[in-house]
Parts: sequence; structure tokens; C-alpha cells
Amino acid sequence: MFNPTKTDLAALTRTYDVFLIDQFGVLRDDIGPYEGAVKALSWLASQGKRAIVLSNSGRSGDYNSERLVRLGFAAESFERFVTSGDVAFDLLSKEGSGVAKSARCFTVSSGGDTDLADRLGLASTGAARGADIVIISGSEAERISMDEYRKMLLPAAVNGIPCFCTNPDIHKLHEGRIAPGAGSIAKLYEELGGSVRWVGKPFPEIYEYALKVAAIDEQNRVVCIGDSIEHDILGANIAGLGSVLVGTGILAGQSEDELARIAERSSAYPDFLLARFSL
Repeated sequence: MFNPTKTDLAALTRTYDVFLIDQFGVLRDDIGPYEGAVKALSWLASQGKRAIVLSNSGRSGDYNSERLVRLGFAAESFERFVTSGDVAFDLLSKEGSGVAKSARCFTVSSGGDTDLADRLGLASTGAARGADIVIISGSEAERISMDEYRKMLLPAAVNGIPCFCTNPDIHKLHEGRIAPGAGSIAKLYEELGGSVRWVGKPFPEIYEYALKVAAIDEQNRVVCIGDSIEHDILGANIAGLGSVLVGTGILAGQSEDELARIAERSSAYPDFLLARFSL
């Protein structure tokens, strides 16, 4: 049942010690930080709380961390940056992952990013035809139509080429608007008959990875803050962690009735509502 408690950041610190905070939609949009977010993250650290940024980004945590600092967030205000790209690298670099070092990889991303393929030592190819593996880590659906993505991916899907989606977000923010995210492209791959391994929120591996690398044992003291019911809140529910839905990001402006409908449809329920990540 959708019955979250309205709260503020100070109240949350009285219950929780570890904060797993989404990047886009909570701390920032696609342009820069939300008003008050930089100060709020530093304040959390000053209260002795552990802040870990947990993001559905196909790029590495190190890359995202450096970008966040360039936007004005203090490096000491968050303990580490964990991404779905990090989790995918951890999974695919293990022996027995099924991904050969000599594999030819076709990557769907934004800005021509081939970070995961490069880290794995795969040979990047510019076309899906002839690829041995497909990685979907980002979206440029604001300029590339879904029909173009369909044509681009069809040869790999019909040939049964395995696909790894390292950013399950169905939607993304672009210049104040909502556009199809990498997750929408991965769903398209499934519709074409391809098989997709999903890595990131709401799937358990990213939470298990974050708790492990941060050496967190007391899960009842951990809370997740995000802007997506289908990813952040559902993921927190599955992981057995506290959850906070913010009023910024992809659901900004939605009424509580509409949020309740989305929650019912997703079977995902936030414990708390936070107007925005600020003091």
C-alpha cells in the first residue's frame, strides 16, 4: 500500500547512518546540481553519516565521481561512487562469465562511450552485425529514434547475440524533458527476440555489491534515496532497505494519486517522501 511518511533530511539522519543516494534526479539533472544538493551532501558528512552515490550509469564510479566533483560537489562529501557499470565489470571479468577476451563488442551508449568494453579488453565494433556481445550502457534517444535503434540492433538480436544492459533506466532526463533511456533500448532488444542480462537498479547485484565494497553489515541503518519508483524504490524493497522517493527527477510534478498508481503497478512502495534533497 502506498502510504509513505513525508520527511526531511534531518529526520532521516535520526534513523539511518548509511545513505545510498541516486545521482540523476536526486543530486543533479543532466545540466548540473539541484539547488541545495551540494550543501546537503556536505552536511550529511558533517553529521558523521556515510553517503554512497549509487547510480545506473554504464560508466565507472571513478569517472562519475570526478564528474560530480567538477560540478561542485565536495569530494569528501561522499564516501564512494558505485555504478551499474562497476557491477557489470565485476561480473563479466570473472572466470566463467562466458565473455571471451577476444570477443567483438557492439556498444550502444551516449557520447560514443565504450568504457566497459575497454575495461574488459574487448574489441569494439561499429556494427551489431558480426558482434559477439552487445552492451547497452546509455541512450541518445533524444536524437536517435527508437526505429533507428531497432534497425541497428536487429542483426544481433536475430543471431542470438547476448546483450548486457548496464543501465536499466527506462527513462532519462534531457534538457528538462523525459526521453527513452538505455533500459527502453534493452527492452526493444528483447522485443526483437534477443536475450538481455540486466545489471543495475532494481536488480539485487548492485545492492549486494555496494554493501560489500562499503563493508556494511547493519542493513536496518541503510536507506536508499531515489527519484524512480520502478528502479530506486523497487530495488530498495527487494534488497530489504529503507527507501525515500524524492519529488525531483523523472516523477517531478506528479500528484500523490499518480505516484500511488505507479507504485501499485510496480509493486514498489517508498517508506518516505522527500520534497527534494536539500536542508
